[in-house]
Amino acid sequence: MDNTIKAELLSEKQSEYMSLIAEIMEIRKRGEKPLAFIRTYGCQQNVADSEKIKGMLARSGFDFTDTPDDADFILFNTCAVREHAEDRVFGNVGALKNIKRRHPQILIALCGCMMEQEHVANRIYNSFPFVGLVFGTHSLHHFPELLYSALVDGRRVFERGNDDKKLYEGFPVRRDGSFKGWLPIMYGCNNFCTYCIVPYVRGRERSREKDVILSEARQMIKGGFKDITLLGQNVNSYGKTLEDPVTFAELIREIDSIDGDYWLRFMTSHPKDCSRELIDAIAGGKHISKHLHLPFQSGSDRILKAMNRHYDRKKYLDIISYAKERIDDVSLTSDIIVGFPGETYEDFKQTLSLIREVEFTSLFTFIYSPRKGTPAAEYDDPISAEEKGKWFKELLDVQEEIAAKRCSSMVGKTERVLIEGVKEKTGELNARTSGNIIVELDGGQDLIGTFQKAKITKARNWILKGELV
Repeated sequence: MDNTIKAELLSEKQSEYMSLIAEIMEIRKRGEKPLAFIRTYGCQQNVADSEKIKGMLARSGFDFTDTPDDADFILFNTCAVREHAEDRVFGNVGALKNIKRRHPQILIALCGCMMEQEHVANRIYNSFPFVGLVFGTHSLHHFPELLYSALVDGRRVFERGNDDKKLYEGFPVRRDGSFKGWLPIMYGCNNFCTYCIVPYVRGRERSREKDVILSEARQMIKGGFKDITLLGQNVNSYGKTLEDPVTFAELIREIDSIDGDYWLRFMTSHPKDCSRELIDAIAGGKHISKHLHLPFQSGSDRILKAMNRHYDRKKYLDIISYAKERIDDVSLTSDIIVGFPGETYEDFKQTLSLIREVEFTSLFTFIYSPRKGTPAAEYDDPISAEEKGKWFKELLDVQEEIAAKRCSSMVGKTERVLIEGVKEKTGELNARTSGNIIVELDGGQDLIGTFQKAKITKARNWILKGELV
């Protein structure tokens, strides 16, 4: 069966709509320029999507504001992965009602993963009548047309479920940062983990052409980006939908060969597709971060099977063992779900034992959150929230002990770090190592966006203290 997906360019029609929007906003604007306020929830893929939206808005004559009350256009790009993220969106959208009352000409819009769910779109339609534009992840390529319709017709525009199984290129991009940037290499997911809504709201896997990715990487490196993260729901399966298949390891080797002073990262990796070829590429890379984020979710084979993860504990530990063998001082991080439906304390203890065996640098830990429309949402879940909370605390205590031990072992070493910003409370610089560990140190703000050498002087669980060398 041919699963090749060929990319299409953003249509000229959408460029025409951008020009028309610019003309309309010259009349509707409240200040010197029309202003847009964009709030992004969720993962880095959502951030990358928002950068495309900002690019299209900039082409449509908009500037940007951090204050929603000053905006002519307000957009929330939403996340459906966790219940907490959804609740925050509903709460914050409700707060926009007063802004709309004060400034009736403002257009309020919602997009992203939440909007691809019918029950969410219906709730927005019925409970938030001041929201004038709603569109899902599959409608990004004709956002200008949707925005134009909402501005001109004066009627509410709702579009979801419009997956045409295509991949679109040629988006204008307005990046949020100047030295850290996101580079999507693929979209969608074919894994259908039983707890995950992503395949339903993002669609099937679609890989971007290698030459397009390489061109964008060169532009970013030439533009001064020091920390580039390749994005995909499962980057390890990159290339399977291309006419001329390419492995992810081959892709990162080619990007790594581009001259420049930068770090190359990627996320997220799925253990079932994490090959020795990929680990060898990391080990031999000149720019590739010595950091592997490899979510294992549970240490119990029984729970992994119920999650439909397509690997077992032994396979995961084999990958980790090879990574430790091949990559000097590799930094390992992971995701864990506590309290998956049907999980027992015995299953949970297997997760704890895996954490102790691997000794992760840090973990992203979550108590299971049922997602409507996924198989796991229908599973029996007899363990109380209180009990899951106790397990969660036990896991955090174990990981804190491990992280403190790892960070302590780095005291006295000199690390190359990227200076990322300033801590507001203390005025200290925030920096990050190649292994994705935060280092706090004193120094001038003129160092932000540069690589420096830092001697580690103190360890505090997940954070290091250092001084510039």
